[in-house]
Amino acid sequence: MSERAAPFYCPYCGDEDLRPSEQGHGAWECAACNRAFQLKFLGLLARGLQQTDAGGEEI
Repeated sequence: MSERAAPFYCPYCGDEDLRPSEQGHGAWECAACNRAFQLKFLGLLARGLQQTDAGGEEI
């Protein structure tokens, strides 16, 4: 994967008019609600920590 994923909509108002922010990597601005937000990758989850339902099936 060579390119970073971009958000499809604003997490506050749901509008799709987003632009990268000058605040730095992962920062976005929403033109509809005039808010700025930042996305951050936290890491990968361990494979052994998946949730299972009552029957033992993976959720």
